[in-house]
Amino acid sequence: MLGRVESPEPLEPAGADAGTRTGVRVFVGRAAELGALTEAYERAAAGEPCAVLVGGEAGVGKSRLVEEFLARAEAAGAVTAVGNCIESGADGLPFAPFSTALRALRRRLGDRLDEAVAGQEGELARLLPELGPIPDLPAAAQGEAGRARLYELAARMLEKLAGERVLVLVVEDLHWADHSTRELLGYLLRSVQAARLLVVATYRSDDLHRRHPLRPGLAELDRLRGVRRFELARFSRDEVRSQLAGLRGGEPPEDLVAEVYGRSDGNAFFVEELAAGLGAGTGGRGGAVAGRPAGGIGESLRDLLLVRAEALPDPARRIVALAAVGGDRVDTALLAAVSGLGEDALFDALRTAIGAGVLLPADERVDAYRFRHALMREAVSDDLLPGERARLSRRFAEALEADPALVRADERPARLAGYWYLAGDPARALPAVLAAAADARARHAFADQLALLERAVALWDEAPPASRTVPDSGGAYPRAEEPEFADLLAETVFAARLASAFGRALTLGDRALRLLGSRAPLRAAWFRLERARCIQGLGRGDGWADLDRAQELVRGLPPSPVHAQVLAEVADWQAIHAPGGGAIEAAERAVQLARLVGAEETELTVRIPRAWMMVDSGDVEGGIAEFHAVRERAVADGLVVAAARAYANLPSALEGVGRSAESVAAADEAVEMLADSGLATFLSLSHGNRATALLSLGRWAEAEEAVDAQFRTARSTQLRGSALSLRALLALLRGDHAAAQGELAAARDEFGGDRQPQYELPRAEMTIRLAAAEGRVAEVRAAFGQAVGDGLRLGMQRYAWPLLYATAAAEARLRGLPAAETGRPAALAAIRAAMRNLPRFAPPWEALALMTEAELCAAEGRDATARWTEAEAAWAELEWPYEQAVTRYRWAESVLAGGQAAAAARDGAARALRLAYDTARDLGAAGLVRDAEALAARARIAFTAAAAPAEPEDPAESLGLTAREADVLRLVAAGRSNRQIAEELFISPKTASVHVSHILAKLGVAARGEAAAVAHRLRLFEGA
Repeated sequence: MLGRVESPEPLEPAGADAGTRTGVRVFVGRAAELGALTEAYERAAAGEPCAVLVGGEAGVGKSRLVEEFLARAEAAGAVTAVGNCIESGADGLPFAPFSTALRALRRRLGDRLDEAVAGQEGELARLLPELGPIPDLPAAAQGEAGRARLYELAARMLEKLAGERVLVLVVEDLHWADHSTRELLGYLLRSVQAARLLVVATYRSDDLHRRHPLRPGLAELDRLRGVRRFELARFSRDEVRSQLAGLRGGEPPEDLVAEVYGRSDGNAFFVEELAAGLGAGTGGRGGAVAGRPAGGIGESLRDLLLVRAEALPDPARRIVALAAVGGDRVDTALLAAVSGLGEDALFDALRTAIGAGVLLPADERVDAYRFRHALMREAVSDDLLPGERARLSRRFAEALEADPALVRADERPARLAGYWYLAGDPARALPAVLAAAADARARHAFADQLALLERAVALWDEAPPASRTVPDSGGAYPRAEEPEFADLLAETVFAARLASAFGRALTLGDRALRLLGSRAPLRAAWFRLERARCIQGLGRGDGWADLDRAQELVRGLPPSPVHAQVLAEVADWQAIHAPGGGAIEAAERAVQLARLVGAEETELTVRIPRAWMMVDSGDVEGGIAEFHAVRERAVADGLVVAAARAYANLPSALEGVGRSAESVAAADEAVEMLADSGLATFLSLSHGNRATALLSLGRWAEAEEAVDAQFRTARSTQLRGSALSLRALLALLRGDHAAAQGELAAARDEFGGDRQPQYELPRAEMTIRLAAAEGRVAEVRAAFGQAVGDGLRLGMQRYAWPLLYATAAAEARLRGLPAAETGRPAALAAIRAAMRNLPRFAPPWEALALMTEAELCAAEGRDATARWTEAEAAWAELEWPYEQAVTRYRWAESVLAGGQAAAAARDGAARALRLAYDTARDLGAAGLVRDAEALAARARIAFTAAAAPAEPEDPAESLGLTAREADVLRLVAAGRSNRQIAEELFISPKTASVHVSHILAKLGVAARGEAAAVAHRLRLFEGA
């Protein structure tokens, strides 16, 4: 029963769909704070009155937290009431929140409240006027004595209302409370006894200046036994991502997360406002919303942000305006130089701005200041006149040029570039912007470099020729003798690609190609290479057309770094799309040409695909050593991109040959090295490679976290598709086929037209496994045929062996299904043909090959026990628990298949089955757990002495099927229609249909084909 003290209802989430509906307010995080409120509720339910005081800055989410808590409390049977304090000064509207709350309680409780106030209506009418007229009291009953009596009556009333059910009383915005409200609240928290009362009060901590009347009251309440106080922090970046996901109804792009988090500082209200302004609340990205310019701040939000700044006296307002122009953080020395104020006047103005909650000290260790919110700075800056902002920016720039020591050396280039740019002086701005871009490139801050170079592109035509220079950041691009706009575009395109801004890089590159025409083939070839990479990154194709065009452009020209880069890119493309002898030869040629022309970075870059092709062709140790050599040399020579690529790809090479533990260690190194590199593509790749190795090792929870990290950091469609494919695989391993189908479909959408075997073959494998689980034989064979195509090349074996095994396993499991019999010999022959000459020298490839051979034997109705024995021994050499468990299960199934196994063999099968079951259960492999339990039930094997499975008279009984349903399922498995079943069993077609519906429900499947597949997989009937 709800609300009983003996067993108070637990607080459950108010709505299971919270945070999943597009465009609604969502509840994110706050687990600890919600836990504190829940704990207080449970204490109140046990008869101990208590209170929770929730502080936090405006918009941080106090009301949303309370709203969520109240919904849960009401669902548990509590009575709730909310009252708001009103911003009207200390003398206005006494007891306003209590009046509002009591009014709500009277509407909800009716007679119960009337009973609680019976006989005291007149005096309590001071809190709730609807109770009746306020009586005229003698002088002795007025003043302090009368007030004390009122407070006591209020306490007794609440005790009566909270006698049987938990009463949650919420007072919002306590920072605006009048003196009487504060006094009554304090009295209630001290005086109410033995009642199921919980008081929750919220207040804005940023409004509590030093002399605020609430401050001493909070200090006193902190000392009370039943009172707990905490402050809500701003959201972390991950929490902002979750909030945006709820508002959008799907995962937000990482650039949107970065922008909203940076501008909102994690303030929940600002996140919602910015999301609406950016179109994020409707699943879009951009587009204006009524009252909000696209990408800007809405008028209502701007007005809210400016309230405090506009209330400041003039000296403080001038300092705040300067700080808004000065940047995210302004050093005191720079502010003094620009403002012209003396030290005392400056600090008086700063102290006023800090006291008003506009500015804050930036860091205790640094003499600098920042705005309380980034959006407040944005609003103040936007409120300045354009000419005023430009004039102030010039003053900052001139002050910094006159005394560079006014800011830290690492900040100086970007600060100076920003000031001159906003000052509107192209002649001074362009050199400053280009210098800052070069500095950003040296720090590997590629996104910052891109933003600065975009400014340079905008300034180029307005700047005088004497100020036009382009920093030479190295690389193969052949610059003109005199600075040209195309050279600036090349620098910008390169920065955009490294920042994973593929769309922008493509647009700028196409502009450069139009500008160059046919007059500069080497430079055009360079832009074609960049275009090919961007096409792949965007998922618009495989980029080969642009690579082929680049080869045409350099053909017949003298050897050059561009020529070497073209050969290297072609070799890399072949290694990924068409591995084999031709790709290895192309890589060798590219290495030799790069050495000839002295293109060290190109040489190291192409040695990476050469290294993994060495591994795939059998020289495992030589290939791994090559990875290490490239990595060490790239790091030593400061070639960041080459080093990043080597770090990111080594874990994949190790995992491919079964060295999973080494792969995880190498991936950990890569993630650590790349975390702050600005090279999101390689960081995302490293997370994905780490996830793959963790999956192999059976560390699925860690793998799931790594996959999420890969998806969050992915900037290309291939990497997003890769992460989704890994999610699909994890769902498949866990037995959640519906989730696997959904993730796989999403992955297909991401990959687009770039068909790489490393992505295509695993997707085909999962398609086959899902189709086999539902008995869709034709889909299994079609998917295999499409994946194999003209054959499997050298270098595909890592992905080919799992595909071959999945296909052979599907044929074995579907053996006996009528639809599977037609075409079976050809299907099995196709698998064997694909196996022929496919390398199997690496331990996992050899183990998968043995498993494939065993399944082929089973598919042909031959004894596969010997092959399963060999496969089990092969997996024992590796640390891949899932594959070992599958092999043990299949070996046990093979031994027990005849039902007449010798006692020793049966005991061995039982041990293997128990080990498989234990491993599957520990991993969370639900599908394998179900299969092992079903086999144990059929063979009457107990996993534990205390928990032996039931011994059904008929195997179908283990699935809860009646005798008649078993007869119907047998005929369904034989391919009969409802009418044919009815004729054979002498029942009506309608009755047959009802039986089929019951069978589908009991088996947990959706279609007849799936039911038939289950029957054959579990060997429910003779000959199945």
